[in-house]
Amino acid sequence: MRKNAIAFFILGITMAPQIIFDFNTDANIQNWRVVDDGVMGGKSLGNFRLDASGHGVFEGEISLENNGGFSSVRYGFEKMAVQGHTKVRIKLKGDGKTYQFRIKENRRDYYSYIMPFQTSGDWQEIEIPLEDMYPSFRGRKLNQPNFSGAHLEEITFLIGNKKKETFKLLIDIIELR
Repeated sequence: MRKNAIAFFILGITMAPQIIFDFNTDANIQNWRVVDDGVMGGKSLGNFRLDASGHGVFEGEISLENNGGFSSVRYGFEKMAVQGHTKVRIKLKGDGKTYQFRIKENRRDYYSYIMPFQTSGDWQEIEIPLEDMYPSFRGRKLNQPNFSGAHLEEITFLIGNKKKETFKLLIDIIELR
């Protein structure tokens, strides 16, 4: 636990959740962008949209052709302080597949801090401790400390399970807790 989180715990202060993104029928998703393995010659194809209920929908098909195998959707935003928050909570509905949640303290960093999570096929709340998110670049864990940053500038959802598959992930809300 980071020092500031310990202080809040000892003092009995609880931080109000800080919303990273709340999907609804009026949500502006223009800063969400899909990045597929096509950047490396692959053939996977992802799509991101709002459904009629206002949920973010990340869906598509993963192809292993041309050394492909992943699709992601990224959201970049103004620096957001994480002080006093220890985890990310995401309300989502997946398809029973494993995804990764990724964060970047600085959008220009070459690596991300990642945490895989398993979906159940039903609506669920995933809680990811920030201090458990480990640094990774191109699928390789880096030999450096886990996340202990002061802010965030980008989040990503990624699927890349080393197999050809279709996928669908509905997202309701993402917040710091």
